[in-house]
Amino acid sequence: MLNEIKAVIFDLDGTLVDSMWMWKAIDIEFLGNYGFDCPPELQREIEGMSFSETAVYFKERFNLKESLDEIKEIWTEMSIEKYRNEVPLKRGVKDFLEFLRVKNIPAGIATSNGRAMVEAVLESLNISKYFKKVTTACEVASGKPAPDIYLKVANDLGIAPENCLVFEDVPAGILAGKRAGMRVCAIDDDFSREIEAEKRSLSDWFIHDYYDILDRNEEIEEYDA
Repeated sequence: MLNEIKAVIFDLDGTLVDSMWMWKAIDIEFLGNYGFDCPPELQREIEGMSFSETAVYFKERFNLKESLDEIKEIWTEMSIEKYRNEVPLKRGVKDFLEFLRVKNIPAGIATSNGRAMVEAVLESLNISKYFKKVTTACEVASGKPAPDIYLKVANDLGIAPENCLVFEDVPAGILAGKRAGMRVCAIDDDFSREIEAEKRSLSDWFIHDYYDILDRNEEIEEYDA
């Protein structure tokens, strides 16, 4: 998987941190405050959208009177405390990031989230130091599944797309990485387990956690020795 890879780019929610449960809970609470039930198809419809694109979707679909900035501010306030206190790293993340650091492979983040939320979770989990570039989809023209955000991170890292490896947890993100000309590894997540077959079909690799890679690499190094 890591052959010819010169940079690794991660999605955030569901990929680095176990947080997809949180966003469904926030959507249910947010819409409930306006008297709406959360539509069962909502999460799939907003999958990959940038923070700003999602605000537009909610405002138009549910005819909200709040401005886009007000909607985003409400979501930020609702999420930051959870990010700081309730969201853990996915299994093996810290060890894999340390492995990349030792191997001098730079890492970046390409997330659909807002900047304040990203900074909150990275700081609370003490992993900011591992990333040379953190980009949100609000900084590019289109969110996932468009390739824009992955191309921007690769360009900012100074690495050709074909030498980048992407980690993603949902189909829209996997497609974004593939459309950017990168290799993509899908990762298991409770939130998207029912569409695992789709994730496997779209990606180059599938892992249950980051120890799948670390353990395999250790076996190879022992064999070479």
